[in-house]
Amino acid sequence: MRVEESLNVKFNESPPSKSPPLEDDDVLENENIERQEKDLEIKENEPLNKEILNIKESKDHPLETVIEMLKKFGLEDSKPIKTPMASETKLTRDEDGEPIDDTIYRGMIGSLLYLTASRPNIMFSVYLCAHFQEAPKASHLEVVERIFRYIKGTSYLRLWYPKGTGVETIVYADSDHARDYVDRKSISGVCTFMGCCLTSWFSKKQITLVISTTKSEYVLAGKACQHALWMK
Repeated sequence: MRVEESLNVKFNESPPSKSPPLEDDDVLENENIERQEKDLEIKENEPLNKEILNIKESKDHPLETVIEMLKKFGLEDSKPIKTPMASETKLTRDEDGEPIDDTIYRGMIGSLLYLTASRPNIMFSVYLCAHFQEAPKASHLEVVERIFRYIKGTSYLRLWYPKGTGVETIVYADSDHARDYVDRKSISGVCTFMGCCLTSWFSKKQITLVISTTKSEYVLAGKACQHALWMK
């Protein structure tokens, strides 16, 4: 399902003229010089500039973050894979499964949720695994570890934002009827592009329980249109 909307917005970037007619030009010039000197001092003392210039050496660099996460959970030697979740995987509560430490499981989910801010390709899988933080089982942990292995094998992937793209808003949306095997609710997925640049995305369970794929798509279409208007 695709929702398109053209945005024709023009901005006037010229600053308004607010120079008082009775002010002395020399006084105004001196004030401007003093203001520029203060701004320069602030910029020189600002600690963020060094981090921006040396982004590869920063601890928050995406690749370094992934490596630290893998080491933290003992997965640095795990074999990388090409998909975050197998197509035949069906996550349930698994009441008879082997229980695991929920503290470790929650820590892994929290780390993955942090990565979803820049890795939309893992959002759906992380969303499903996050449902079982209260009483995680070994089957859930196996799926979470698979997501980490996928991240390890695709750490080279990046979001690309080329210069000079258009401002047309394009929303791609899809729903999976009764995809949640616990409460049988449908799941909506939406991603928004500005031109060819991905700007926002989400994967969310629908609030109501629908009995048909048509109803599920109808609810999704409303959410997609709402998101397009919000982006505008």
